[in-house]
Amino acid sequence: MAGAIVRSFNLPRKQLGLLGQIRNKQQPKNYSDAASEGKKYGSPLKDEDRIFTNLYGRHDWRLKGAMKRGDWYKTKEIIDKGADWIINEVKLSGLRGRGGAGFPSGMKWSFMNKPSDGRPKFLVVNGDEGEPGTCKDREILRHDPHKLIEGCLIAGKAMGACAAYIYIRGEFYNEASNTQVAIAEAYQAGLIGKNSCNSGYDFDIFVQRGAGAYICGEETALIESIEGKQGKPRLKPPFPADVGLFGCPTTVTNVETVAVAPAICRRGGSWFASFGRPRNSGTKLYNISGHVNNPCTVEEEMSIPLKELIERHAGGVIGGWDNLLGIIPGGSSTPVIPKNICDTVLMDYDDLVRVQSSFGTAAVIVMNKQTDIIKAITRLISFYKHESCGQCTPCREGISWMYKILQRFVEGNAEVQEIDMLWELTKQIELHTICALADGAAWPVQGLIRHFRPEIEDRIKNFKVNDLVSC
Repeated sequence: MAGAIVRSFNLPRKQLGLLGQIRNKQQPKNYSDAASEGKKYGSPLKDEDRIFTNLYGRHDWRLKGAMKRGDWYKTKEIIDKGADWIINEVKLSGLRGRGGAGFPSGMKWSFMNKPSDGRPKFLVVNGDEGEPGTCKDREILRHDPHKLIEGCLIAGKAMGACAAYIYIRGEFYNEASNTQVAIAEAYQAGLIGKNSCNSGYDFDIFVQRGAGAYICGEETALIESIEGKQGKPRLKPPFPADVGLFGCPTTVTNVETVAVAPAICRRGGSWFASFGRPRNSGTKLYNISGHVNNPCTVEEEMSIPLKELIERHAGGVIGGWDNLLGIIPGGSSTPVIPKNICDTVLMDYDDLVRVQSSFGTAAVIVMNKQTDIIKAITRLISFYKHESCGQCTPCREGISWMYKILQRFVEGNAEVQEIDMLWELTKQIELHTICALADGAAWPVQGLIRHFRPEIEDRIKNFKVNDLVSC
């Protein structure tokens, strides 16, 4: 899930903007407006500005190769500068959570940086990447694990944590294996453990394997899983920063968020903030899948135009851009947007909020006009129906009802007024559960109705006509 359904009732989350809570009227409305401000968003990211230099596994992923690429360079000096300096650099960078919630990382880390009450503090790294369409963290875990381990050390120092737990999705065997080998190498080299990097700071890192449950991507369900319990979200408050893993202060954050921390500290927060628009700064790993000529994971700057991202890196839409039907821009739990919006929208938090979708994990799922959009969304809802933990009634029952209605919409065996009934059902599910899994199931359906209602109506009318003819 990669944190895609992380949610708390008083903190921003993946889809806050969908509710109109993230607004910045000074932001350009599209990239043409942005260009008029003197900044061309979407210029190719220079190789020297890339953080993930072994994204495709073409180089040695172990310690020797990682150090050649600049990992573990002057890490002791960064740690010696102290927690306040690290947090200030992360705040200056404008880094926001890369797991979907988009919460400012420097602020989140600072919640842990308070006087100790005797309890140990923990960092938990969410590598339970179960969101359909999202496949960025696995590339870091198997091809650049030392970048993550160094990031854990730096983030742990900023929080005053004594240990980090890297929770990896159960199906990710090679990723967990490579990460474990990298941790062993770091221990052997004295980079972590007792007196990490000769800095006087003691820090341990452990790998925890999941069992393939999507719900464990929610931060409190993940904590429950590490503790050996069923992966079910906790009620909040108390929040993990107060009562988290083993009842101790804990911060749960995404793999990519932690992995970029060393580069930010080495090159400066202002360097990271120079990419993308204000409030949407930095570089980002994008996943592009679906009906494109070259599905890929690529690092680019924030605020790149969606069309430019697809045509430059994914070889364009199969059948050409005019053959595009719609795109899910941030993983399967974000609302689909049609072609006319895809023409101009920027890939960042604020611009996707403007078009009633969400940046999420930046997992772009492309669908051309050969797609049965109703069937595609129905297939996604079947996934959420299967992965619900069943703790909350609106989620357990509501998603099942949505799926049954959508199954009939696929055939057209329904009434037109049921479209409004389905919309109302999504509103009864949304914001009425402990975590955001139910919300993540409701939003794709809302996107379908918002932009593709005529297709549903035509399917229903055609079914009635054919039924009359057969009679």
